Amino acid sequence: MRHRLVTIAAVSVAGLIAAGPASAQKQGGTLRMYLWDSPPSASIHEEATVSTTVPFMPVYSNLVLYDQHKKLNTMDTIQPELATSWAWDESKTKLTFKLRNDVKWHDGKPFTAKDVVCTLDKLQDKATDSFRKNPRKIWWHNLKEVTANGDHEVTFHLGRPQASFVALFATGYNPVYPCHVSAADMRTKPIGTGPFKFVEFKSNESVKLVRNPDYWRKGHPYIDAIEWRVISNRSTRVLAFVAGEFDMTFSLDLTVTLVKDIQSQLPKANCELQPTNNSTNLIVNRNVAPFSDPKIRSALALALDRKAFVDIISEGKAKIGGVMMPAPEGSWGMPPEVVAELPGYGADVEKNRAEARKIMEGLGYGPSNPLKVKVATRNIPLYRDPAVILIDQLKKIHVEAELDVIETSIWFAKVARGDYTVGLNLTAAALDDPDINFYENYACGSERNYTKYCNPEVEKLIDQQSRETDPAKRRALVWELEKTLARDVARPIITQNVAGLCWQPHVKNFTLHHNGIYNNWRFDDLWLDK
Repeated sequence: MRHRLVTIAAVSVAGLIAAGPASAQKQGGTLRMYLWDSPPSASIHEEATVSTTVPFMPVYSNLVLYDQHKKLNTMDTIQPELATSWAWDESKTKLTFKLRNDVKWHDGKPFTAKDVVCTLDKLQDKATDSFRKNPRKIWWHNLKEVTANGDHEVTFHLGRPQASFVALFATGYNPVYPCHVSAADMRTKPIGTGPFKFVEFKSNESVKLVRNPDYWRKGHPYIDAIEWRVISNRSTRVLAFVAGEFDMTFSLDLTVTLVKDIQSQLPKANCELQPTNNSTNLIVNRNVAPFSDPKIRSALALALDRKAFVDIISEGKAKIGGVMMPAPEGSWGMPPEVVAELPGYGADVEKNRAEARKIMEGLGYGPSNPLKVKVATRNIPLYRDPAVILIDQLKKIHVEAELDVIETSIWFAKVARGDYTVGLNLTAAALDDPDINFYENYACGSERNYTKYCNPEVEKLIDQQSRETDPAKRRALVWELEKTLARDVARPIITQNVAGLCWQPHVKNFTLHHNGIYNNWRFDDLWLDK
């Protein structure tokens, strides 16, 4: 017997996805947005940054996608896109998607199951035409094979049951690519099946898209074009939005203070503080002396005053947490009283720092002989501001640090190579699920495991929670993992962040997701009332 997760029946795909009263929708206009930096490429699968996902998500389609009009991404908000339905076999190791038969790529070629197989072959490094970078390859560790059952059906064969597997396809990080376009061309001239067609990508200048007249969702999108302009200075970006040059700000860009400033000048603007599922964290290269010594890594973690970060950066709006996003938006995060018991999280910061100084002095460091380091970080305010606080806090334990700002377009590639010693990093999860966070950031050999942390016992726990279908039992395993990672100083989480996003009152039918930053930029339902 086949267990169907979704049945379309009498409801059309367009009806499932569409939102808002049809009579109010207006056709036409150009959505104007800014970017805080130049996207490293147009290939979503090869990048690990919202700087690529936001401007290029409208070019693509997924098999399934989180509802663009529900604030929280959950299993219940996953909707069909290129797939029309999906079903598991009785063993829960074979997942079959039935596909639309009326979809064309932007160059006119038909979309088929072959394209799905080709995409996953590249993601698993099985293709001859491989990706240059593959930051989420670890997502597919449990996938054994993908088979096409004709042109309009595809089956995924898993090594074991995996509760999160369908959700992997619902994030904006996971579009389907065409078989007939090279990986190299997708970096600069992407071809998709999405609501907008690629027009132009000028590095450090702009990205331009135009309405796809052959989009499979008939009558969509409503707007004619989207234009992004790269503006590196945040003050300039905000002033331009207030002056009406842009219709929407950029994900993660606005601090709590900036949101207040915008609302005071534009009281009719729509602004929200967004729990981002994005953590500020300390990364330490454990393969480089003296940081190969676990005592030094422990001392660095003990120096952290997390509440100071929360108060200074977010005016108290961010949260102190572990790897997983805290409640109420997060489903897996530990409650505050459990978090407070983690090593280095106690409220007595001076006690922690006294212990850290004792460690450092035992290793020969002190006021007259501080450990000199460079703290690497990405060259945008979102990273630089907390990095400055980190440097100040490290002074309290005989560490003399200087800021090493890295060009934003090469930041992720640089830390993935291990080309740093100590860094201040931000890590945003593609969705609120433990598999994403633990496999991607802590599994041995993962490209995004920037600290090269590797613990076989932790690997076993990650696998165990992944196959657990009972939510309560899985949550207990997740919390056990959290405690082990904190004890091992694997990648100390400093804060779980919030950020602001604003859009002009004439921007209609846009919903900001509140537990993910990568998944709500399709823009095929958005319209402009002007």
